[in-house]
Amino acid sequence: MPSIRRPLIAAAAAVLLAGAVTACGTSGSDTDAKATEKPSATAAGKKLPKLPTSLPKSLNDLKKWEQAYKDGAWKDWDTSSWLRKAQDFVNPVIDGLWSDDRMKGADQDDKQVPADVPADQGKTDPAPAPETAARVAAPYHGSAPAVGKLFFDSPKGPMVCSATVVDDPAHPGKSNLVWTAGHCVHAGKSGGWYRNIAFVPDYNDGGESAAALAHVSLDELAPYGVWWADWASTSDEWISSGSEQGGGGSPYDFAVLHVTPAKSAGGASLQETVGAAMPVWFDAPSATRIGTVGAWGYPAQAPYDGQRMYSCQGTPGRLSLLASAPTEYRLGCTMTGGASGGGWFATMPDGKPGLVSNTSIGPLTATWLAGPRLGADAKKIYDGVSRKFG
Repeated sequence: MPSIRRPLIAAAAAVLLAGAVTACGTSGSDTDAKATEKPSATAAGKKLPKLPTSLPKSLNDLKKWEQAYKDGAWKDWDTSSWLRKAQDFVNPVIDGLWSDDRMKGADQDDKQVPADVPADQGKTDPAPAPETAARVAAPYHGSAPAVGKLFFDSPKGPMVCSATVVDDPAHPGKSNLVWTAGHCVHAGKSGGWYRNIAFVPDYNDGGESAAALAHVSLDELAPYGVWWADWASTSDEWISSGSEQGGGGSPYDFAVLHVTPAKSAGGASLQETVGAAMPVWFDAPSATRIGTVGAWGYPAQAPYDGQRMYSCQGTPGRLSLLASAPTEYRLGCTMTGGASGGGWFATMPDGKPGLVSNTSIGPLTATWLAGPRLGADAKKIYDGVSRKFG
C-alpha cells in the first residue's frame, strides 16, 4: 500500500503541540518532533520491573501485575510483553501521570496517505477540494460537549487523538462510552495495545491559544476531569491488518472505550458530567446519499496550535483503498496532524445529529480526511462493550 502512517514523538512542552487526532499532516520542524521523554528500560538509574508476557490469572497475580505497571513497567515496550490480543486489554489508573505539562507535550498519532490515492481499487470519487477548517466556538461544553482528546503512551512517547462520548444502550442517559479510531488504542499488526489511555472531554474548554495555556493548571485544561479507559475494543481486522506504514486496516479503523474517572465524579457518569453523548448511526447511507457531514478534532501542525478544536463541513465522496474492503467516506478538510479518531456527524432521519464515522487517514498535503463507514462489524464491537458493563 503506497501510504504512510507516522506516529510522532512528543514535542517539547513549551511548544505545546498537543494536537488531538487527525490523520493528516506531518510533525513540522525537527524541533517539533523532539521528545521530552523517551520510554526506556531504566528510570532514575534503576532497572524497571518487567511486565509478564500474559495476563494475571488470579487476584494476587493481578495485584502484583498492577503494582509493577504503576512502578514504571509500562515503559517497557519489549514485544514479548506487549499484549496485543482483543481480550488482553489492561489499563490500570496511574494517579497523576497525565499532568498538565504531559498533556500539553503529547504529540498527534497520524495515519497518512499520498494525495494521489489510485482510483482503480474499488469505488473512489475524485479527490475533493480542500475545505478550510473552522474554529469551534468556545466554550466547547456549549458547542461540542461530547468531543474531547484521548491521551495514551506508545513506544514513541506520549501521544494524543480525538474522541467522542457516545450513547450506551445499557445505560441510557448515563453513558461511559467513548468512540475513537482503532489506531489510537492499538498498534495493529506490528504491535499491541497502547498504555495509559485516558480521555479528556472538552479539553481547553475556553478555546485558549497555546501561549495562553503555558501556565494553566490541569483543572483548567481538563475542567470535566480525566477519564481512564478500563476497557477498549477494536476490530479484529485492525488488529490483524492495521499498518503504521500505510492505509492498511483503515476501513476497520474504529474503537470503543469504557471509561472511569481518575478522581471521584460523585457517582456521575461521563455523559452526566459533560451533559451530552452522541448516538451512533450504524449503516448510515453511502457517501452519495448521506448529505452534509462534519468532522471534528484538534489539529496540531501549523497553521494550528494543537490546543483548539476545529471542524470541517461538506458533502463526502467515496474512497476505496482495497476493492475487497468497505468503501470509506472522504471529506475535503485542511485539518492537520492531531485530528485522528475525531467524530464525523450527520443528520439522522429523526433530525438529530449522529456519529457516522471517525477520522482515520489523510494525505501529506492536508487537503482531505477519510474515515470508515460504520456497519455490522462496528456495531458488534459497540454492543459488546455496552453488554460487558451492562
